[in-house]
Amino acid sequence: MIDLDNQTDTIVDAALFDPICDFLGIDMLELILVEDAAMQAINAQTRGKNSTTDVLSFPLVRSHMHEPLGSVVISVERAHEVAHELGHTVQEELQLLFTHGALHVLGFDHETDHGQMRDKEVQVITHFNLPKSLIVRNTDV
Repeated sequence: MIDLDNQTDTIVDAALFDPICDFLGIDMLELILVEDAAMQAINAQTRGKNSTTDVLSFPLVRSHMHEPLGSVVISVERAHEVAHELGHTVQEELQLLFTHGALHVLGFDHETDHGQMRDKEVQVITHFNLPKSLIVRNTDV
């Protein structure tokens, strides 16, 4: 189940992400949709990087089963830009970013693992017929 906090003007249905949560075995996750300025502020505050980014993840230590496993923050502005640039829908881009963030919440880290996160992203992409993942797009360059 998704706890959606949409801080943008873009209309997004939380049900778009529930099947991905089910596929990954996540019972509850917070999803925060923001504009670039808010994402830049969050990135500066949490990572010391004064720039915007597409997706950030924050795993939480749960004390109850009815609490989210963590939070995924997505820049909707960036999602619109990339979707337009790559020729797929904003919804598909949001699903890709959500998948990437959710995997980080689950403990995957493409910067340190040996392809496990990439493999899991490919499983999600194949199952939901989504475009190339962030990891694949960044390694194709």
